[in-house]
Amino acid sequence: MYAKPRLPDPVRTAAVRALLIVAVTLVQLMIAVLCSLAAVWLAFPMVISTVASTVVATWAVLDVWVTRQVWRQRHGVLSEPSSAARPRPRVRVRRGAAD
Repeated sequence: MYAKPRLPDPVRTAAVRALLIVAVTLVQLMIAVLCSLAAVWLAFPMVISTVASTVVATWAVLDVWVTRQVWRQRHGVLSEPSSAARPRPRVRVRRGAAD
């Protein structure tokens, strides 16, 4: 069985933070829906805070993606060209041709 390698610490930290923010946003959404159905005064403030939390949650998920890309770039994960990429022509240097 193939075991996935553990995520790097900065990426894991960002992922946990994003998961917690998304979970809080979903709880706020449920509270906003239930307050709206019950016609409680708390419905409007909860809808506004849910919209703001959605923006923050989107930002947190993008932070995970950016942190992962930055970690890959800084820690030497090499990207290889695809098989469709054309090899560059090699330039021959002649000795004595520059005289």
